[in-house]
Amino acid sequence: MNPPSRLRRLVGVGSRFLVVGALSTLIEVGVFNLLVFVWGWDVVTAKIVASLVALVNAYIGNREWTFRHRDRRGRVSEVVLFLVTNAVCTAIGAGLVWVGVEFAAVALGRAPGAVAVNIVNLASIVIVVLLRFVLYHGIVFRVSPAK
Repeated sequence: MNPPSRLRRLVGVGSRFLVVGALSTLIEVGVFNLLVFVWGWDVVTAKIVASLVALVNAYIGNREWTFRHRDRRGRVSEVVLFLVTNAVCTAIGAGLVWVGVEFAAVALGRAPGAVAVNIVNLASIVIVVLLRFVLYHGIVFRVSPAK
């Protein structure tokens, strides 16, 4: 495959990944805010639960739309890789939120408000989305090796 064709395909996959990710992000942010600001959960627990809720949408959207052209290695194997990848990414996201909120508290000299917490949360999402794309593309929904 020539480089322009490969780039076009990667842009197409990346675009579909971003659409699925945008919807998953809306779900995650909505659940996160509901848990933190309505029900009073701590930010790390809320981040983990919100990520898990959005994960269902992410798997279905990525398997059935973004990477539908990729070989299926078996549903159980694929789901296990997806869950392990997302467990790692969720832990990284929760860690980033924790560090960011603690940093904001020190910088502000008080507990950060909703705007600061959401800025930290969105920054963590951007970082983790990039990592997820690399891992989904290269590991979870990978192309089978040529025979």
